[in-house]
Amino acid sequence: MKKTDLNDKFVDMVTATAEVDLRLSDFRPRSSLALDEHAVLKPKYPAIDYHNHLDSTEPRDVLAIMDRCGVEHVVNITMQVGQAALETMDRFHRAAPGRFSSIGWMDWNGVDRSDFAEVTIDRLKRLVDHGACGIKFWKDLGLTLRDANGSLLRIDDERFAPIFAACGELGLPVMFHTADPTAFFQPIDECNERYEELAAHPDWSFHDSPVSKRELLEQRNRVIARHPEVTFVGAHCAESSEDLRFLAQQLDALPNLQVDISARTPELGRQPYSAREFFLKYADRILFGTDLLPDDAMYRLYFRFLETADEYFEYPSHASRQGRWNIYGLYLPDDVLRKVYRENALKLMPHLR
Repeated sequence: MKKTDLNDKFVDMVTATAEVDLRLSDFRPRSSLALDEHAVLKPKYPAIDYHNHLDSTEPRDVLAIMDRCGVEHVVNITMQVGQAALETMDRFHRAAPGRFSSIGWMDWNGVDRSDFAEVTIDRLKRLVDHGACGIKFWKDLGLTLRDANGSLLRIDDERFAPIFAACGELGLPVMFHTADPTAFFQPIDECNERYEELAAHPDWSFHDSPVSKRELLEQRNRVIARHPEVTFVGAHCAESSEDLRFLAQQLDALPNLQVDISARTPELGRQPYSAREFFLKYADRILFGTDLLPDDAMYRLYFRFLETADEYFEYPSHASRQGRWNIYGLYLPDDVLRKVYRENALKLMPHLR
């Protein structure tokens, strides 16, 4: 459009920009929207929190929160290994056998040993003897763990195949936390949507990783495909919550893969139409999990996200939060809620049935 020399107040108004001195960390805008709020004090159906970390908590304190919030059972993914892991598991199981279960943490001590697979299988059996209902492989596999030659250990390294086969024989589900949110593989700059979170946790950044996020997920998926006898759980929506079409492709290709929603309401809740469609289609394969220290307000935000059609409200998160946006409820039907809250987890936990 051709501009004249006349002063146009409207053009000045719509083209004005600002430079401010306010620090981003001090910017806390309050929404002006007038919206309905539906607090959900307890879930519509008893909930099993399949993904939490309780090592530093007291069982009685957690039980009080669970009772107030209608959480029937919590699975503690211990981050201890060796005897410390067994003692932590025993402590929670003794406190309330019907309320707590445990998933063990993969122990990489001695990974350079020629008999590492055999040693690991013995460790798995000890975990099972102490009531473990799963084993977790964390993101260090593929990103930071190295062999004796200094090379990154691949997730699909054939040396680990006997370990996964043993999990199948033991009936032990395998949880994978592979890679991380997409923003963690991008530079920490003005274009990164999780800038503040990464500024608070710069060690969470993998933007200079020699292996891409997609390649890490493909390595993991090759393991899942090789072991159809094993049930795998992709933690945090299998680290694909920003791309539900890709997540759907993975679920379609890998019938032995389940996913949990822990720590991914920020991603799911800002794409409510796509997320709701995803939940309806894959209702049999989605597990409720939080990955946040038990807290009344935290659980109730999860319930609000799953059960209501509320708009533009805070998501449950850690102190540095995950991005400057709010979320929308999915208003899931009863049959889906029953599966996500409880029934899908029970399939992986025969000791509760």
